[in-house]
Amino acid sequence: MTKAEAAEALDRFTEVNNKANKGFDARLIATVESGPLAAVDVAGLRARHAVEPGGNRDFKPLSLNDPRFLIPRQVGWPKWFVADVAPRTGGSGPGTNRWLMVFERGGAREAWQVSYVAAVRASAVPEFTRDAQGYVEPVAAEDSGLAVDPAGLGRAYTDYLAKGDAKDTSVFAPGASTSELVAGRAKSARTAQSATQFADQPATEGDFAPLGLRTKGGGALVFFVTHHTAKITMLRAGVAPQIDAYTRALMTGTMQSSVTLGRVARQAVLVPPEKDGDGRVVFLARTIGLVAARGE
Repeated sequence: MTKAEAAEALDRFTEVNNKANKGFDARLIATVESGPLAAVDVAGLRARHAVEPGGNRDFKPLSLNDPRFLIPRQVGWPKWFVADVAPRTGGSGPGTNRWLMVFERGGAREAWQVSYVAAVRASAVPEFTRDAQGYVEPVAAEDSGLAVDPAGLGRAYTDYLAKGDAKDTSVFAPGASTSELVAGRAKSARTAQSATQFADQPATEGDFAPLGLRTKGGGALVFFVTHHTAKITMLRAGVAPQIDAYTRALMTGTMQSSVTLGRVARQAVLVPPEKDGDGRVVFLARTIGLVAARGE
């Protein structure tokens, strides 16, 4: 795996991504995406095409600039690498975020596909450990020497959300994706008009498996995925939940008094080394997208 190969994969993704998003082409985007990113984008483009079959009239092409490739030393298949890029849309100037994009490839005859994209403040992108040839160090799913193994992050996070204690900082640092999310759920669980039931599950297999790179100091940047459902039930007879046209385009069943929304979330976190003792997992990015809706 070379930087030239990585650059070629990035260029292919950019070209196909722009074509797919201009025409709301879910089949095309699936040729360059996999796992959690594909799950959300395929559903999103299906919905957009159903509502706007003529394509995106306001489309502005995406460009991915200043690429910095993080390539682990790997033998055999599958292989993966991370592209750290500066995104621009249309004629916009440089922003303050970098995109960390995980490319994966299952075999020599398969194409590179992007499974994760995390928008991270440029100042928050960590430094990674590298060997003498410049390769970064991948982190084992288990026995990683981290405060939480990558394989256990999804379960730890969904257990935290299920517990519903916004003051709990035993594993995760406070923030928008942790304490604030829990507090927001508590407020929306019961209102004068509706009741909402939440359910969360980790995703750990295949293209949804967590991936991590060792950072300087012994910690790691880890990408992981979770599934989330929210069932919204209206409390007044004859009143249905209000949903937008894109959600309706994905809906199965007949909505009368409730709707169940299925979402997939991608997370990028910094995990401290186990030796730190009281270190907390810090979220750098979390993106959640709708993949299914069912009316009842």
